[in-house]
This record gives sequence, C-alpha cells and structure tokens, in this order.
Amino acid sequence: MSANRSSRRPKHAKSPSLLKRINPLAAGIDCGSEHHYVAVSQDLDPEPVRSFRSFTPDLHKLADWLDSCGITSVAMESTGVYWIPLFDILEERGFEVILTCAHDLKSVPGRKSDVLDCQWIQELHSVGLLRGSFRPDADIAALRAYMRHRGSLVATAATHVQRMQKALVQMNVQLHVVLSDITGVTGMRILRDIVAGVADPKALAEHRDYRCKAPLEDIVAALTGSYRPEHLFTLRQNLETYDACQAQITACDAEVEALLNELAAKAATPTDPMPAPRTKRKPRDNAPVFDVRSVLYQLIGVDLTQIDAIGPHTALKLVSEIGADMSRWPSEKHFVSWLGLSPNNRISGGRLISSRTTPSPNRAATLFRLSAMALGRTDTALGANYRRLAFRVGKAKAITAIARKLAIIVYRVLRGDITYEDPGADGYDQMNRSSSLRGLRKRASKLGYALVDLESGQVISGAVS
Repeated sequence: MSANRSSRRPKHAKSPSLLKRINPLAAGIDCGSEHHYVAVSQDLDPEPVRSFRSFTPDLHKLADWLDSCGITSVAMESTGVYWIPLFDILEERGFEVILTCAHDLKSVPGRKSDVLDCQWIQELHSVGLLRGSFRPDADIAALRAYMRHRGSLVATAATHVQRMQKALVQMNVQLHVVLSDITGVTGMRILRDIVAGVADPKALAEHRDYRCKAPLEDIVAALTGSYRPEHLFTLRQNLETYDACQAQITACDAEVEALLNELAAKAATPTDPMPAPRTKRKPRDNAPVFDVRSVLYQLIGVDLTQIDAIGPHTALKLVSEIGADMSRWPSEKHFVSWLGLSPNNRISGGRLISSRTTPSPNRAATLFRLSAMALGRTDTALGANYRRLAFRVGKAKAITAIARKLAIIVYRVLRGDITYEDPGADGYDQMNRSSSLRGLRKRASKLGYALVDLESGQVISGAVS
C-alpha cells in the first residue's frame, strides 16, 4: 500500500506538454480587479505561479519578476478594462504582449478546472495556440479613447432628449409632432421658455424660426397642454443635463482637435494637394465643429471622404478604431475577417454547412454597416450594387456584402494601392449588363443557340470573348 502511494503523481502536478514549445520564454497572466495571477514555465523559476495586486507598484514588481525570469512574450486575457494598466506597463518595459479574447481560450480544449487560468494561458501561448487581438499604437489608442468617450456623451444626451419628450407628452404638449427635432433652434427656444415659467401657447409659438415648415396655428395647438409642476421639474432637470452633455462634448472636441493637430504635425506632409470635397452638404448633427477633413488628410495622407457614404465624422471614427497602418493585417482578407464581415464557412464531409458571418461587436464593422445602409439611397455604383443585392438576397445580406466592399476599398486606399473614383450607377449597370451578356452567350453556346441583337438584327455567335 505504501509503495503504491509513493508512486502516485502529486495532486496538483502539471503534466508535460505533448506539443512542441515554440515560445519557451512565455508567460500567461489572468487579470482581475484586485489581483493578477502570473505563470511562467517550471524550468524558469521554482515558484512558477505568483499573485500580484493590481496596485501600480505591484505591477512594476510583476514586470521585474518577468524580467528576472527572462520572459520575452506575455499573453493575457482581455478581462473588462483591468488589463489596460498592466498592458501599458509591460509594453513600456519592452515585453511582447499578446492580448487574447476569452473565446479563443475556451475554444481550445483543456483541463481548465484542474489548473489555474494563468497556467493554462501560459501553456497555450508557449505552444503557439494563441493569437493576439488588434490594439492600435499609443497615439491612435488615445484618439480612440477620446472618440469612444465622445460617443457615450452623445448617447447620454440623446437619452435626456427622449426624457424631455416624455415629459412634454405627459403634459400633452405635442411639440415633437410639429417639429422634426425638439433640440433645433425653434425647439430649444420653446423649451427654455417653458422651464422659465411661460405657459402661454401663443407666446411660446412666437419663437418659431422662419425655416420651420409647421404653420403657426399648428404650433399653438401643439403647445396647448397641462403644465403640471412635477412634469416641469422633470423637464427642467433633463434640459440642464442635456446642456451639460453638450458642454462636455464641446470640451471633448477641443481635446480631439488638439490631439489631431499634434499627430498631424509629426506626420509627413502629403505630396498631393487635398482633393475637393465630394459633397457640399452641411455637417451632420452631433459631428465635430472643427475642420476634421483637413487635419485627417494631413495625418493619414489620403482623403477617406472621397469614398461614398463616408463623411468626415465617420472617417475620424474609422481612423480612431483601425488607425492608418494597414500592415497590421497581411491582406485585405485578413482585414475583413477581423471585422467579422467575411463568410465563416463551415465545411464537413466536403459539404458546406453554413457560411454565416461570425457575430462581432467590432465598432469599425458597425461603421461600415451603417455606411452601407446609407448607400442604398445614393446614385452611386455601390448604391446600385446594394439595390441589386437587396432584391436578390435581402437587405440584411446586402448590407453585409456592401460593408465588406467598403472595408476593402478603405484598406486599399489607406495602403496607397488605389485612388477611389465612383463610376456611378450607370457605370455599374453597364458593367453588370456586360457580365450578364457574357453569361447568356455562354449558356446559349452550350445549348447550341446564338443570340440576336434586336436593334441591328446581327446574330451574335456563341463564342465567348
């Protein structure tokens, strides 16, 4: 019995890897809100698993320990935002940091319940089974932080607009019926007078702007309601919060403009002059008020706004998400796959089971999809292509297909491979007509027939050029 016990392996011993270790100097980190668990190979330290608190001095101690072990590459799981301070410190210290998502860790089978998470991450990274997530350079990451914060401010302001409209409806003040936007010139004048104590519909209707299409009589009727104090209090507080959000958005725009000017000053001056704007439309609501287009051209050297459905604000958000260095993706196929816009083909037994795109919260992919939706109402080649696909396969698949085309165009433009020029809807229809004609001639040739031009009476042979 005693001999049998001594031959047993310790309960928590780690079994040897069956795969070749291509990263022997690799470490794995499981990030948490209060502690970070770090694992290295058992050959590098007698205590291969250690725990460090999330305080900044402890993070530097973590980096010192990894340096003393000779670690060159570190893999960590993207847990909330807890990984960001540690990522920045390790990157500054010269380590190669691989950020991987939880899905990649779970999709690789392993005895995860018997070992610590950090040991499992280290094991997968040492044998090369983990791939790093995309993270832009520090300058673009700073721009991305500003733009994402700005987006949250815009969303918060929109929430309070909805609450203001709800308070108005509860008072039966149907301002949203006669005004397309209650935060416009006419709407804001009326709202500020209402919270100031004015309840006379005729006096409020005098704030009607000359560009307002609703008649004065309709506005007076819409402003006739029961101005109850509890709803006025709600309206007042939401209006104050909305004004505060607008002030914060203005301050955020100033920071974004300053950062863009600083980055543009470091960039090389473009050799070609900036092209003329594609459209002369006024800036959209909630767009930055400074000249985004000029400073972006100075920064990245190309004008993304020449691409259909991509305005200055959309171009700024795209650059903040993907940067301008397309060498991070080996090819355009890798780029659209990272966006989640490429078909996820599942093949078994030589038969295609599914090709649905993988669900992804990628913000850049969302921008491409929104731009594709706007293309459906334009007289452009991409717009004509969208309408043709929507008729054949439905709008949902058409949006994904056109978003993928937009992503490829942006990739090629940022790489400097092409200068985008829209051939127009007529050009696309002509190209599609030529392609359809070649297909008809090929089918007619296989069936032993020929096509006849009805206008000229000329018989088109079955040969396909």
